[in-house]
Amino acid sequence: MRISYIEDMEQWMEDFTFSVPVSVRFSETDMYGHLNNTVPFTYFEYARIEYLKTAGHMVDWLNPKGTTIPVVADLQCDYMKQVFFDEKLSIFVKAAKIGNSSVDIHYMAKNSKDELVFTGRGSIVQINRKTGKAVPWKEEEKTGFSL
Repeated sequence: MRISYIEDMEQWMEDFTFSVPVSVRFSETDMYGHLNNTVPFTYFEYARIEYLKTAGHMVDWLNPKGTTIPVVADLQCDYMKQVFFDEKLSIFVKAAKIGNSSVDIHYMAKNSKDELVFTGRGSIVQINRKTGKAVPWKEEEKTGFSL
């Protein structure tokens, strides 16, 4: 399977260092027990927030007096294998490319057999809470993405 945002699959997979575990809940499946195709986006959100907390970004963004917030600009998922109720997954996250005020984030999900089940990518943009205009990353913020 060719995925536009992955040039070398092996190298791409090796570059992930951060992950969170998830268990597929019954409510996340369809009548055949398959993971609903919208749920990986929820997993991406959970993993992304945990990653951003670890990177030190969430403190300022969650501060009611803070001036910036992140917004998701785009998000996509590519499905490789079926996922079923009660499976244990690891959702990996990494910053693939840091722009002036945006970051391209990549995701990888593996099952307990270490099989790749889905991948994803998306970009977030840091904006001013009041104006909605993009706000450039500070150097220490850029460094925080290198987990």
